[in-house]
Amino acid sequence: MARSRSGTRGRRGPRKPPRRDGGLASQVQTIDPSERGAIELPGTITVKELAELLTVNVADIIRELIKSGIFATINQLIDRDTASLVASELGYEVAETIAASTNGTGPDGEAEGPAPEATKESLFDEDDAAVLQPRAPIVTVMGHVDHGKTSLLDALRSTEVAAGERGGITQHIGASEIDHDGKRVVFLDTPGHEAFTAMRARGARVTDIAIIVVAADDGVMPQTLEAIAHAKAAKVPIIIALNKIDKPDADPVRVKTELTEAGVVIEEYGGEVPLVAVSAKSRQGLDELIEMVLLVSDLQELKANPDRPAIGTIVEAQMDKSRGAVATALVQTGTLKVGDIIVVGETFGRVRALENDRGKRVKQAGPASAVVILGLSEVPEAGDILRVAVDDKEARTMVEQRKATVAAKGGEGSGRATLEDLYRQIQAGQAKELRIILKADVSGSLGAITHALEQLDQDEVRINVLHEAAGDITDNDIMLATASDAIIVGFSTNITETARRAAEAEGVDVRMYDIIYKLTDDIDAALKGLLEPVVVEVVEGRAEVRQVIRVGKNTQIAGSYVTDGRIVRGGARIWRNGKVVATDRIESLRRFRDDVREVQANYECGIGLASFHDLEEGDIIECFTSQTVTRAPSN
Repeated sequence: MARSRSGTRGRRGPRKPPRRDGGLASQVQTIDPSERGAIELPGTITVKELAELLTVNVADIIRELIKSGIFATINQLIDRDTASLVASELGYEVAETIAASTNGTGPDGEAEGPAPEATKESLFDEDDAAVLQPRAPIVTVMGHVDHGKTSLLDALRSTEVAAGERGGITQHIGASEIDHDGKRVVFLDTPGHEAFTAMRARGARVTDIAIIVVAADDGVMPQTLEAIAHAKAAKVPIIIALNKIDKPDADPVRVKTELTEAGVVIEEYGGEVPLVAVSAKSRQGLDELIEMVLLVSDLQELKANPDRPAIGTIVEAQMDKSRGAVATALVQTGTLKVGDIIVVGETFGRVRALENDRGKRVKQAGPASAVVILGLSEVPEAGDILRVAVDDKEARTMVEQRKATVAAKGGEGSGRATLEDLYRQIQAGQAKELRIILKADVSGSLGAITHALEQLDQDEVRINVLHEAAGDITDNDIMLATASDAIIVGFSTNITETARRAAEAEGVDVRMYDIIYKLTDDIDAALKGLLEPVVVEVVEGRAEVRQVIRVGKNTQIAGSYVTDGRIVRGGARIWRNGKVVATDRIESLRRFRDDVREVQANYECGIGLASFHDLEEGDIIECFTSQTVTRAPSN
């Protein structure tokens, strides 16, 4: 029904739509609104598209929007309610329902109910094999910094553009598509092994094949080993791209030997890992690399059902000032359409618009397609699962269920693997292997520890060292452990401050040793269910030293600000420039002139240490206490 403004509609009658002629607005009516019949409007529409649908000038649409307090541009999206109001003001009748274009509704506009697949806990389980169709492989490119990962992706893109084939890629989206002899390949641009594993840690399996880029002149480096470990932990097929093969100092034989030592045996040496020699600079071997990807993809027989509600994974997301929450999603099965109501993580919304990898608007995206989504109310996190809901009611229910599940898990603990509950899992038939990430001070210690661990394998469970390297325990190690339900064992090494916090937040079991037999005894005891109670340190909180006050000749009071947790009397470590410079005990703790038992975060306090009197401004005092942990008894 047409709505009036200021009582003018009743006096003037329906406004006649102008016609565009030669670029100038004309007042000649082409179709009388009263003769046109009811107009069907989609869930969202741009100002320009609405003008074309109503056969009016864009200026008339914008004028009506301004009257409603909406200042829109020609390409701006407006929702159906707003478009309906504008059309009514211009004298058009708008259909109450949308025939055939509303996802999840029947011919009478009634909800058909959710497809069973959309609410399955096992999100990506497909139904009858008869409905499955081949899909494009999704490939992640990883490797050591400066080994040419980005250059290789750029070379693949430019090759396709130069050949004039469909799939020329821009770099504003976290995924790229190329077409090779009529077959699509989707590359994830942004995830290095850190983001790759972060998404896996959130339950997302987004990659079918991992390309590990190794420079022929540099060889296997620490980040190469990490990338290999992350790909193996995800059980993703690996292809080695031996880059910079055209450089004078390239030494492919040495690189192949180093790969073998790292546990990656290439096909040439009797293994199962393909290796393709390439050059991003001269484009040598690029066709062979794509053909190898397609070959590995064919062996996996990748398929999906395009006719089911879409399920996918968020690759990246951000808040855009002009467009709101913008998320790049990888559709893994089903077809995502404009107008779909989607649930992503703990938020939901209606898809207002979709953009493909070339920045063009599309109405839908099928399996193995990367699209930018507009319409979410909040910015989701990378790795969040996207699902289509039938209506707002179901979407709210799904979000509430998700929040309840997260809250329940939070109350029950992280559920990560620990040595304490390993024996219980073995007895229950739940544990088949103990996954370990091993870090040591020097590479020479790694071989001895690995050999010692191999002697501990039991019939019920085997030890699987996912990754081993020399150096401190870092955020990357915590991330891999989180995604793989592994424990971290450190030998004569340190854990970085950020890694310590991440381990606490994620519930990752980190064990530090300085004697090999103590390390092996603990793990052997865990396998046999004979672990005795042990005293462990619990970090209570940290405070930053803001001012050092000298009291007497050899006494200091640290005027401090508690940054997190709480400060109590007990053990203390003093951190300076990322390293521990002393271990001591907090002897006195004051708030103003009062002695106190504890000081919570975001409050100031005075801290007196027992014996360390060389504090400096900027030092971090880490407070810890000792607790006894009871280990699982033997049956």
